[in-house]
Amino acid sequence: QLQLAESGGGTVQYGGSLRLSCTASRFVLDYYHIGWFRQAPGKEREGISCFSVDLTTNYGDSVKGRFFISRDNAKKTVFLQMNSLKPEDTGTYYCAAAHPDTASCAVEGQYSYWGQGTQVTVSS
Repeated sequence: QLQLAESGGGTVQYGGSLRLSCTASRFVLDYYHIGWFRQAPGKEREGISCFSVDLTTNYGDSVKGRFFISRDNAKKTVFLQMNSLKPEDTGTYYCAAAHPDTASCAVEGQYSYWGQGTQVTVSS
C-alpha cells in the first residue's frame, strides 16, 4: 500500500515562510505524478503544485511566484517551499500520488493516494 506522510506545517505570520515535506513509502516517486493540494475551511480542495512523471512542474495561479516545489528522490521526499505567506494560504495541505493517467499532473481526479495532511495557519 502506497503511503505518503506530510510534515512541516505550523503557524506563521503574514509574509513568513514554511517548507512542507511529503515522504513516500512503499513506492518509487519516479513513476507517479506527485501533487500538493490544500483545503481551507468552508472551501473546496484546490491544487497548489505538482510534479509530472517527466518532472514538469505546475503551479496554481494563487501561488505562482511564491511557492516552489522540489524533490529529493534519494529521500523519496517532495518539498513545497512557501514564501510570502498570506492569511488566505491557511488550510490543510495534502500531498498525493497518481498513476499518470494523463500527461498533466494538474488533473486532480487522477490522484488515488493521499497523505493525512498538515495544517498551515497564517496570521495577519
